[in-house]
Amino acid sequence: MHSEFDFQYTIENTKVLHEPDRRIDTFGTTQFEFQLVTELMDSTNVTRVRQGRIEAERPMIVTPTVTDDWSFEGFGAEAEAFGQWVKNHLKDLAILRYRFNFKRTTVSEEIVHESFATVCDKLLTEQRASGNPMRAIIQGVDDTWEISLLRFFFEMIEKSQNINMFDFKRRGLLG
Repeated sequence: MHSEFDFQYTIENTKVLHEPDRRIDTFGTTQFEFQLVTELMDSTNVTRVRQGRIEAERPMIVTPTVTDDWSFEGFGAEAEAFGQWVKNHLKDLAILRYRFNFKRTTVSEEIVHESFATVCDKLLTEQRASGNPMRAIIQGVDDTWEISLLRFFFEMIEKSQNINMFDFKRRGLLG
């Protein structure tokens, strides 16, 4: 089990190199594709690339107790512990509830015998060529990679809130 220090380290060292063009949909399920790039600490010029999809249900309007029933389906004990850490440290969550039923589809991983910077550059070049609006390229921490992925998702929630609130207000669901 990882410590609070591990969570903090991972949060501080996770960086979204390319974010999706889309945000979390207000009235539907959203799926993002991700490529999570990490350096292997024990080796030189060895990089791990994990690829997969992650989804979230549409946000809901809630009362102030938003984190009581989070579920991290498909994730391990680290994600559960991180969820508890978020509950204890982020008291001022927004008025919208983002259902954290993460469904991590099959994640593939590949070990690439190239430098971290080279691999990141290649992934970014591939993304520019494909133009996939739902793909994220994330720089993360290898041994806590799921926390890096969750950090990305929290960032997407933060960037989606204003849009989602506007949509709810426009439909008369918020005052």
